[in-house]
Amino acid sequence: MNIQTRPDPVARARELGAEIAAATDEIERTRRIPEALLWRLHDSRLFRMLLPRSAGGDETEPAVYVAAIEELARHDASIAWNAFVANSSSLIAAYLEPAVNHAIFADPRSIVAWGPPNASQARAVDVGYRLTGKWDFASGCRQARWMGAHCHVLEADGALRLNRFGRPTVRTLLFPASDATLLDTWRTIGLRGTASDSYSVDDVFVSEAFSTTREDPTLRNERGPLYAFTMQCLYATGVAAVAFGIARAMLSEFITLASRKAPRGLARLADNAVVQAEVARAEARLGSARAYLIETLTTIYAHADDVAPIEVADRACVRLACTNAIQGAAEVADFAYKAAGVDAIFPGSPFERRFRDMHTLSQQIQARGAHFESVGQVLLGVPPEVFL
Repeated sequence: MNIQTRPDPVARARELGAEIAAATDEIERTRRIPEALLWRLHDSRLFRMLLPRSAGGDETEPAVYVAAIEELARHDASIAWNAFVANSSSLIAAYLEPAVNHAIFADPRSIVAWGPPNASQARAVDVGYRLTGKWDFASGCRQARWMGAHCHVLEADGALRLNRFGRPTVRTLLFPASDATLLDTWRTIGLRGTASDSYSVDDVFVSEAFSTTREDPTLRNERGPLYAFTMQCLYATGVAAVAFGIARAMLSEFITLASRKAPRGLARLADNAVVQAEVARAEARLGSARAYLIETLTTIYAHADDVAPIEVADRACVRLACTNAIQGAAEVADFAYKAAGVDAIFPGSPFERRFRDMHTLSQQIQARGAHFESVGQVLLGVPPEVFL
């Protein structure tokens, strides 16, 4: 059966598992996805799970999407990270006109990459913008055919453009990747294969049609329950899914190790009562965090409106479930690494790279503890002025 005809993206991700696992050393060494594997990922449509059907995508429901990214992450976190980022970026299609989406996504191997907003500004000009600036952390930019830039807009009179909340608007401008200069800056302890490099542009013109804003979910053109979720919500689920896959792989590897490892003068780890209890606690921590996220996404998706974005209370539930998932997965990964002892410290072990990947992921903004404060404000009836 051709990989594109597999019944669901989780099955497609699982079919690629052996190929991904075989490429992990090369991905780690070169900080790139091998070309043959990249083509296989494109053929699997795992970069198009969240892209609207109207733009050639699959509109995969969130819970299934999480499971597919998690499956990829069990084998290589960098592959999974780039897959989730490509899917997250493709959500911009819900805010664009059909002709623009065709220009960007008609090529089945087209990926959009960008870095987070910073202080850069675009100058409003006739029928578009002039853009100069530099952005960091553009995961997947080495595979991208289109780039984006999130920036404030400087009007012709020198004033900053404001959004409906009275704050400086953050506009997303899209342009061919050939207009950007990629900068080799991604030299990190983990997630090396994501090539989350920096990029710059110099006085690039972007037409109005190839711009939009993702900060206001009421402005989307695409209908349906998937796009009722905010882009920020679905981005967070991708990070959680990668964390789940890393933690699950590490816990499984420790269980395998424990069945054969006997520290000097002691019984097997698997026969140690303390180890038995800790493995059970780790399984409960990971399983409950995953179940909570899947239930949250499934419930909200089932009652999401075709037109209106999900309510702030639902956005808070997604944020809470994702933050809890990321932190819980990191705890399980730490347990597996420490419990494995010296077997975990050598390059090439089933633990070492995954440990570095997890602790690179856990530094990302989606993992920060401050999210609990924001969610608590919503739960207590004093929500922040803007909650996306």
